[in-house]
Amino acid sequence: MTEPTPILFIPGLLCSPRLYADQIPQLWRLGPVTIADHTRDDSMRAIAQRILASAPPRFALIGLSMGGYLSFEIMRQSPDRVAKLALLDTSARPDTPEQSEARRAQIELAKGGRLSEVLDTLFPRLVHPKHRADERVRQVLHQMAADVGVDGFVRQQLANIGRSDSRPGLGAIRCPTLVLVGDSDELTPPDRAAEMASGIAGARLVTIPESGHASPVEQPEYVTRALLEFL
Repeated sequence: MTEPTPILFIPGLLCSPRLYADQIPQLWRLGPVTIADHTRDDSMRAIAQRILASAPPRFALIGLSMGGYLSFEIMRQSPDRVAKLALLDTSARPDTPEQSEARRAQIELAKGGRLSEVLDTLFPRLVHPKHRADERVRQVLHQMAADVGVDGFVRQQLANIGRSDSRPGLGAIRCPTLVLVGDSDELTPPDRAAEMASGIAGARLVTIPESGHASPVEQPEYVTRALLEFL
């Protein structure tokens, strides 16, 4: 009898383990689940090194948004340790100058005690239009922001600004890969998902209906089903 493959989740920017609250119990049946801490360093390289230092020897890797950026960095550092890869609502591209400028402005707001204002401003772009009045979704996102806190957010944004272009390395990814995206994701839209899926040999592309960037919270049943089928 073979040992089950551990599963390692990496949350997104301003996200905590709550992001995957609906997926964890279902995926636990397939193998032990770990949630990475991505709040303590200010570069992708350092965060990935910290995650790898405490991760199982070999694991299935699932990352959303910033968690996807970190997944690419983990694939650069230790590709042989990743048995399967799931990239959720993310992109292989680096920040544009405009995106980096917006992140720096958000950092200054957060340092001034206005982190919740940053999230309120982002919220309409984070979710599908039908979820913009959904208090459950809004509450989860605010709880996660409080979990991460100002210092964690600042470090995360500095890491995001400095991240590498992962497109040149897509062809080197050899493990089974799932690329998943909300059909109305404004931050990392479906064309970015298609770009990743076409660059990774054999990758499976799944589009989640009536979902924005926060697909595991917006459409938990669809995302759970997709991950169960993939894993």
